[in-house]
Amino acid sequence: MEAARELGGACTERPSPRKRGEKGENSAATVGSPAMAGSILGAAVKRVEDPRFITGRGTYLANKTIDGALWMAVVRSPVAHGRITDIDISGATGAPGVVGVYTAADLDLPPLAPGAPGADPATARPILAVDVVRFVGEPVAVVVAEDPVSAVDAAGEVWVDVDPLPAVATVDAALADGAPLLFPELGTNVVLTGGHTADHDVLADADVVVRGVFENQRLAPVPMEPNSAAAIPDGDRLEVWVGSQNVFIHQVVMANVLGIERNRLHVIVPDMGGGFGAKVQPYPEQILTAALALKLGRPVRWQETRTENLLAMTHGRDQRQEVELGARRDGTVVGLRARLTQNAGAYTHFGAFLAFFTDLMAAGPYMIPEVDVSWRSVVTNTTPVHAYRGAGRPEATAMLERAMDLLASELGVDPAEVRRRNFIPPDRFPYTTPTGARYDTGDYAAALDRALEVAGYAELRAEQARRRERGDRIQLGIGLSSYVEITAPAERNEWSSAEVHDDGSVTVTVGTSSHGQGHETAFAQIVSELLHVPMERVTVVQGDSDLVARGGGTMGSRSLQLGGVAVLEASEEVLEKARRIVAHALEAAVDDVVLFDDGRLGIAGVPDTALTWGEVAALAADADNLPEGVEPGLSAATTIEQQEATFPFGTHVSVAEVDTVTGDVRLVRHCSVDDCGTILNRVLVDGQIHGGVAQGVGQALFEAVRYDDDANPLSGNLTTYLVPTASTMPPLTVDHTVTPSEENPLGVKGVGEAGTIGATPAVQNAVIDAVAHLGVRHLDMPVTPARVWEALQRR
Repeated sequence: MEAARELGGACTERPSPRKRGEKGENSAATVGSPAMAGSILGAAVKRVEDPRFITGRGTYLANKTIDGALWMAVVRSPVAHGRITDIDISGATGAPGVVGVYTAADLDLPPLAPGAPGADPATARPILAVDVVRFVGEPVAVVVAEDPVSAVDAAGEVWVDVDPLPAVATVDAALADGAPLLFPELGTNVVLTGGHTADHDVLADADVVVRGVFENQRLAPVPMEPNSAAAIPDGDRLEVWVGSQNVFIHQVVMANVLGIERNRLHVIVPDMGGGFGAKVQPYPEQILTAALALKLGRPVRWQETRTENLLAMTHGRDQRQEVELGARRDGTVVGLRARLTQNAGAYTHFGAFLAFFTDLMAAGPYMIPEVDVSWRSVVTNTTPVHAYRGAGRPEATAMLERAMDLLASELGVDPAEVRRRNFIPPDRFPYTTPTGARYDTGDYAAALDRALEVAGYAELRAEQARRRERGDRIQLGIGLSSYVEITAPAERNEWSSAEVHDDGSVTVTVGTSSHGQGHETAFAQIVSELLHVPMERVTVVQGDSDLVARGGGTMGSRSLQLGGVAVLEASEEVLEKARRIVAHALEAAVDDVVLFDDGRLGIAGVPDTALTWGEVAALAADADNLPEGVEPGLSAATTIEQQEATFPFGTHVSVAEVDTVTGDVRLVRHCSVDDCGTILNRVLVDGQIHGGVAQGVGQALFEAVRYDDDANPLSGNLTTYLVPTASTMPPLTVDHTVTPSEENPLGVKGVGEAGTIGATPAVQNAVIDAVAHLGVRHLDMPVTPARVWEALQRR
């Protein structure tokens, strides 16, 4: 680490901080280029947060001791749709340890406003069901007791009398003539529509049109740590500990529902075991915890079980895609037409808006001149849908990459070649797609070529041909997926502060919220590089509404390009302030003050007079030591704004073997080449790819939330909702190309969702490719052995 921090000279003179909006020279840097050489930026630094996790010293909410805390248990609807005729709490109120039992009438809380832009207020979600229940697992009442066992036992004594109503579990059922309506006042189950529709036939010039209807199935996020909350009265304030991807969303929404000023809520996010988008928004149970703590004047806590998590945590995906792709005989795509139907679940969370992003990214990495996409979102009697790792973009890639494989098959052209012929050329960037996405930078062919090389594509195809010729029972499939996705899609601003203490340590505070991404490492690397302070002397603070002024949290792969740049600029401002203080103390010009390799500041060429960071911080504490116009304290705070989104891209190659007798599927290997711009830390980037690929494999092969025709859930535990394990994951080969973004000084793009977006269709395509020569044209996900076997029997 020390060697990585050397910059190759006796001293480094730092320029004044950039003005807001300037890109900076590093926007053109690539890993290993002169701009990065000898720098800790780009080094494969181990995660500084991992020692506390692997030694059991992480601070998770379930392990937090709260003296005198009451426990809340939730009574949930046992039916998918019905009118509440009575809630009998008599059996619970006198149970041992019970403090109280509460229904909607007792608490009188306003509903959660719709999370989907443009949704009708009638679709707002009640905190506790009022009159009508709309999905199995919807909270109806809560029990508060002195201990968790008493709370759960008493909740089992609450009887909810529901007069059942007809339920709709699928979009087909919800759209059928005479379908029961979840919100009769709307007159329909369609709650949102949108798209980029054309007034002419976008496929008119096509020689060949391939068509498909794809089901992108419903998924459960299954974070390692289910939802939880704890609310602790603190005078006229309430301290709320919660699993959240953005403390300020929780603070604002909870304050609005509770009818109090937001500054009365001190929201804290401890270490958190995953989020994947599902922990962006507050849940009714979390709000109830706070409401009851205020009402009772005692701490109240709640911990979701895994079964509750599969019922009540928002789900992801669940989109039907009817797609037509038109091309000329040479494989050049001329147009795309798609009709998307999004299952929103019972209420209009952000999931009702996900098809907007599928529409936005429908053209993928290809130069498709005409695109005609329309979408609609439909409510059903199922768990509400929300963002889940990728949030509309994996759906777009899955749709397009299946269509590209169908086109390749129709034309008799290698799938890699069809993709290559249609890529947007590198000299066309920035490039605006027909749906309005502005791609910043890209070299899609380079990522494809590298992926084919890493995978040994030519030999794989040769081996596939040999097996087909011999008629082997075990056939080989090779699946490709070339993708581009949008990161930092909205609200591209972030806040950070940096402060140097008199012991020479640095505290950086930032508005992002890490829950596995490695922010403590990445942000410390930035500070260490800029200020020449050892990483272990840098403390990163986040996830605390009292300590962090504001922030956008962590979602949409935004953290490094926004939070990292905010940390960079706050640190630059601290450095510039330090130079002014040192210049004043040493009676020198500011331009003559430089930062030496050992972290001291002094006059260029005169290292003996240089001051340590601790000494400069001590000077900064006394106004008498400061030049005119410099405020006491060696600190700075800044808010940065990035003008445009960034668009990472890549190609994944997945290799599968399929038993043509039993339908058994085995992944042999998976290769990914992803481009997220400048790589700050390869360890962190590869870790994100590994996790994303695992979730992509899960969707492609195993995972599906299932309901029966009456909207009763059939996958309520991890024996019926299958997730990938170490034994089912193939060997992963991860590589990268580097095409820096010009949208931020670091040249970075997001990478948190890339692995999922690229891997899912690559795995699906690999399985289908293994049996394509036997007449199987398409298989929906999850591509289970049963589905493979059934398809082979039909053929």
